[in-house]
Amino acid sequence: MENFLIRFHDSALQPIWGKVQRAERLSFEDGMQLFRTSDFLALGKMAHFVQKKRGGDAVYFVVNQKIEPTNICVHSCKCCDFSKKRGDSTAYEMSIEEILAKLSDEIQEVHITGGLHPDWDWEYYLEMIRRIRASFPSIGIKAFTAVEIDYFHRKFQLSVEDVLKRLKEAGLQTLPGGGAEVFSERIRKELFPQKINAERWLDIHRTAHKLGIPTNATLLYGHIETAEERLSHLMKLRELQDETGGFLSFVPLAFQPGASGIKPPDQFTSAIDDLKLIAISRLMLDNFPHIKAYWVMSTEEVASVALNFGADDIDGTVGGERIAHDAGAKSAASLTKERIVSIIREAGKIPVERDLYYTPRILHAENVIGRIPYLNSVPFFECFDQQRFKLLPVTPRRMGFLAEQNQLLAGLFSLCDFLRMKEHLTPLPFCLAARNQVKSVLLFTNDGWNGLGGKTIGVTDATATSIMLLKILLWKKYGVYANFERMSPIINDYASFDAVLLIGDEALKHQKHGLHGFELVYDLAWEWYEWKRLPFIFALWGIQSTATAEQQEGLQKALSESLAKAEGRYAELCAFHTNDLKISEHDCVEYLEGFTFRVGEREQTAITEFEKLLNEIISMEEQEGTYDRRTS
Repeated sequence: MENFLIRFHDSALQPIWGKVQRAERLSFEDGMQLFRTSDFLALGKMAHFVQKKRGGDAVYFVVNQKIEPTNICVHSCKCCDFSKKRGDSTAYEMSIEEILAKLSDEIQEVHITGGLHPDWDWEYYLEMIRRIRASFPSIGIKAFTAVEIDYFHRKFQLSVEDVLKRLKEAGLQTLPGGGAEVFSERIRKELFPQKINAERWLDIHRTAHKLGIPTNATLLYGHIETAEERLSHLMKLRELQDETGGFLSFVPLAFQPGASGIKPPDQFTSAIDDLKLIAISRLMLDNFPHIKAYWVMSTEEVASVALNFGADDIDGTVGGERIAHDAGAKSAASLTKERIVSIIREAGKIPVERDLYYTPRILHAENVIGRIPYLNSVPFFECFDQQRFKLLPVTPRRMGFLAEQNQLLAGLFSLCDFLRMKEHLTPLPFCLAARNQVKSVLLFTNDGWNGLGGKTIGVTDATATSIMLLKILLWKKYGVYANFERMSPIINDYASFDAVLLIGDEALKHQKHGLHGFELVYDLAWEWYEWKRLPFIFALWGIQSTATAEQQEGLQKALSESLAKAEGRYAELCAFHTNDLKISEHDCVEYLEGFTFRVGEREQTAITEFEKLLNEIISMEEQEGTYDRRTS
């Protein structure tokens, strides 16, 4: 990790910086100090430190289409230049055919929000989602703010839960974050009294999360709100995320004054205000995976700088946005994919084309190294020299997919993926191997091993090797066959499965106290060790065989040096992660000491033994017609 030495001109930031380095949660008073400070660059560097720790060099974007089906709205919010009444010369309403005509197979996300139409019936909205899903099955559907969900509930006499369930059944996958604007009753009464209040907005998103629908969150700023109201908004979002874990991203939205009369039409937020709020959001929202620099409202120039102020997402091509532009937004109506890639590269980052759930699809960069984003890989990366190579945090399973498409130069590959691609990879003498127990590849169940026959096991979407290890243990060690189902990458109802397989940091969080609803927990590495008396190798370092000798030597040297610096310093390296994972420093150090990071004779023997068993189970599944890469 690069050196983050910061020269503070505001000494009040120094104790906050100490907290940030230790991943300690910032308080309301800390947040107010961040808003008060004029030490702009130090604030940005602190946020950039957190973003780098969490996301490496990745900056995400999506090829998306904004759809606003109508601007006819029953509300008359003072801050909105978009809404119109029936009979207005600029009022419009789109048919489903017109909506479909704006989509194509190249699009990965459609974002649907609009006016609250007084006449459309419930079936229109359901049919809209169904038709998009049927016509474009690869497009992720993000639709309807909490204000719209509440409107459907009242207009069609359905509970919020029923509204969301029916939309989900039709094909809706996530909710956008707009609607509440800012969680302040004072401001709501003055600017948008017809809209739902903060409690209602939060409860609708809470309900969506419980139903397995991830959502996004926003803050409309730069009108009449105070710094205290901005910060209170962030704190309420952080509290709900602690409760549900269902938010994908936070999106600060700069107010566009338009003809509202709230501010002069040419009085936009300043670049400093925009960047400062991005940085504070990254520092305060420690449990949000992504902070978005929404170029539509902040301009592409500000969004570019924001990528070094804590933001790791720049939204997407957008196309067709009207709400901000009707209020006078100065940005372009859309951006090409090429332009977005250029903006991200100019910021020194990896342009990562994503899907709705932030799963990397296409990397627009060279010399990218895949980094497993778990505590167990920290010794490889905490002291890694990034001058020649860029790091992309990516789950083991997705890393294999990207490597197969030649989008990664190298990585710490899941053992199964490495073995499948070994003709195209040159091995490096490093691995991630559990000596006996691993503590972070865990099966949670209410049944003993022999009772799992015929049961359905939910498997984390991240794993590529652990699922095959589980299959081998069940089949070869216990003579049991079970059914496997990949879980959502974001939110899951674990109780709907007979057993659950978790890996990495998510498993580590539950290692001591278990997973609610399950009485038993099995450590798969220990099961393997008890059976074979060998370590288990979860991942191997490899580099594409097409890499130059200089690249191979450079990466091997960088990894060797990082490991040498990390060994003996686990307590220091754990400082950032212990608070994040809510484990003690002792447990963190003990966990890392349970791994071997270099390939020796025992590790090679274990690889050979696992490969033999892996080939047997794949051969068996192929003969039975049950082999499926999606669940393997």
